[in-house]
Amino acid sequence: MTASVDHGEGAGILYAGAAYSLWGVLPLYWRLLADVPPFELTMHRVLWAALFVAAVTGARGHMPRVIAAVRDRRTLGTLALSSLMISVNWTLYIYCVAADRLVESALGYYMTPLVSFALGYLLFGERMSRLKLFAVALAGAAVIAQAASLGAVPWISPGLALTFGIYGYLRKKAPVPALDGLLIETALLFPLVAGLVIWWAFHGGAFPSPRASTNALLVFAGPMTAVPLAMFAAGARRVRLTTLGFLQYIAPSVTLMVAVFLFHEPFTSSDMVSFGCVWAAIAIAAVEGGALKLPFRPKTS
Repeated sequence: MTASVDHGEGAGILYAGAAYSLWGVLPLYWRLLADVPPFELTMHRVLWAALFVAAVTGARGHMPRVIAAVRDRRTLGTLALSSLMISVNWTLYIYCVAADRLVESALGYYMTPLVSFALGYLLFGERMSRLKLFAVALAGAAVIAQAASLGAVPWISPGLALTFGIYGYLRKKAPVPALDGLLIETALLFPLVAGLVIWWAFHGGAFPSPRASTNALLVFAGPMTAVPLAMFAAGARRVRLTTLGFLQYIAPSVTLMVAVFLFHEPFTSSDMVSFGCVWAAIAIAAVEGGALKLPFRPKTS
């Protein structure tokens, strides 16, 4: 029995690790579509993801389960809000790729769990220890360091962290499997998205393009969105939350390396201060949660 559990967790780590790794290198894919405006690319991502997930759901015979979820008004309302959050998050992320600001996006996704702590405390009345409060404060210090460096209020990193953090809490409230939820989220936007894509087709949009490669890349944006999510869902069912929490840092770590070493984005001393604050906060949260062991145990309240 122990061997079976260990085997299951090992498979889960592979699934989740592969999902996070794929999310980390996805900027390479979106860079191939650099000529497509970020908002238009997001609409194509929603459109083709909806069609792809609908086909997979139908083939697996899960459509009745999706229809049952849609009939629950509370679930439908929650997924409508999560649909809005993930759409804004995707648009911001693709803008980061197009504008050579992936370093900021990596910082945003590092900050996401810390933002989730704060949202749980503020919106859901969850208790937080002093160490977690200090970790959240360090994330705030990272934003202040960014503001000092930019000479303006930073919006990309906090925006990505907030939209994805809120999305995570909304999906936690909606008791539906990952792909079922993605289908409902994208289906809710489908009429608007399809209308925009058709309008763009007659007014100089990116699709259909004279280049077959561009058309293919836009269509495959659907599977590129859905496949890592399915892998993540498969992994999340098999591993402990503490393990999953550490695996999630694969994606921003890979993205940061892609940004600096492949896209040659600058990584300044102020970036080091911001990332240092967030990395320290992550370490504190990990120690407080028991995921990392120290020779002494700090007191918490």
